[in-house]
Amino acid sequence: MIDDFRTRYRLLRDRYRYELLLILPTIALVGFGLIMIYSASFPIALKKGLPETTFVLKQLFFLAVGFCCLLVAYKTPTELSPKVMYTLLGIAAMMLIAVKFTPLGFAAGGAKRWFRFGPLSFQPSEFARVVLVMFLAFSLSRKAERIREFWIGFAPHVLLMAVFAVLIVIEPDFGSTVILVAIVWGMLFFAGVRPMHLILPGAMAVIVAIPYLVSKDYRLQRLYAYLDPWAYASSWGYQPIHSQMAFGTGGLTGSGLGESILKQYYLPEPHTDFIISIIGEEFGFLGVAAVVLCYLVILLTGIAIALRANSLRASFLATGLILSLSIQIFFNLGVALCLLPTKGLPLPLLSYGGSSLIFSLISIGLLMSIARETTR
Repeated sequence: MIDDFRTRYRLLRDRYRYELLLILPTIALVGFGLIMIYSASFPIALKKGLPETTFVLKQLFFLAVGFCCLLVAYKTPTELSPKVMYTLLGIAAMMLIAVKFTPLGFAAGGAKRWFRFGPLSFQPSEFARVVLVMFLAFSLSRKAERIREFWIGFAPHVLLMAVFAVLIVIEPDFGSTVILVAIVWGMLFFAGVRPMHLILPGAMAVIVAIPYLVSKDYRLQRLYAYLDPWAYASSWGYQPIHSQMAFGTGGLTGSGLGESILKQYYLPEPHTDFIISIIGEEFGFLGVAAVVLCYLVILLTGIAIALRANSLRASFLATGLILSLSIQIFFNLGVALCLLPTKGLPLPLLSYGGSSLIFSLISIGLLMSIARETTR
């Protein structure tokens, strides 16, 4: 009886090992995220005259939608038909056009990048990023034998990326554009595109981006504040300085849940872009290390899934999804730790924000789907 139970346990463990290594840290992160969103957001809600649970209840709704989407993604086969892939690509492009050039788009903070449905909002660039990763996996796998040819393996994919990048950068959303370009370059590299096909156009893209980067005073101010935040302590250096204070106040074990001082109107966006700073203040280095460990488990499991995938398309898809998650994590942590210039980007699975949470969960679901197909 005991031997039979052990045998069944080993079979189930081996069969669902990768799914568990993805879903358990994901549940831990979103659960901890709900706690920290409430802790970080209730002073903001009270300041706005809203109930203190306003933001966490919205996030609970997004979480319910996100887990439904995760289940759908988990049951979705990776080998979607070309018709479906082109349809999704067209929908993503039309949404980016509609959000910028029609009254359907909602503007805030000088950018028009959301659809608004009552108190809820949706950012189509998040959808476009996942769809582009799926399409590139489909296209790169079909052209694998000729991937090193410039006009086959490189040019068509970069031209497609350029269309999406332009639509996102004019919102304007420079940070999401950089992430999109980095994901595509990474996927092309791992697909086997010639390094020189990536290096020379990449250098040209950087040269072209520099005039755009310095064309607005606020972008220059962010760069200056990154180099010397204390010289701009009351303006663009305000966020990085107070983020450093939060980490410094937390020390090794933190000041305790709910005991953050910096969230009391000192650190802007403590429940979104800088939630890791509040975690650092309330739970210290150990709390931040636990969060990073959960991310590492997800990312390393994703890499293992990509290496074990039973088709080239599935392997490329897993690679693109892991690149997307890891680049977003890197940028958010880099900004919060003042290693990168300030840019508003949420921390996947943790920060408040419906679009980021839902499409991060979809990415996890797709990775689980690849693992399911590999181990069955």
